[in-house]
Amino acid sequence: MISQLRIYTINRGQMDSWLKVFNEDLRPLLAEHGIQVDGTWVDTENERFIWVRSFTDQADLERKEASFYGSEKWLSGVDFVRGHLAHRDITVISST
Repeated sequence: MISQLRIYTINRGQMDSWLKVFNEDLRPLLAEHGIQVDGTWVDTENERFIWVRSFTDQADLERKEASFYGSEKWLSGVDFVRGHLAHRDITVISST
């Protein structure tokens, strides 16, 4: 199993809007494409949203990301979603 540790710096003043978009729109869309969200956290002091999503292996990650990022729902909302983000840091990690 591999996971992605994703740390997003959210634009100041947009955390509430981001959480609504993530929970009401993105999380269900990720699930539609088989992407498992293992957990979410907020670092309010630094305006960061931290989350982990997992895949069986690299091929599974690539297949599911291609499906998700190629979907009409994602393509029609990507600018709004990414408008919340000042910075994204994505690290692929594996269990031991």
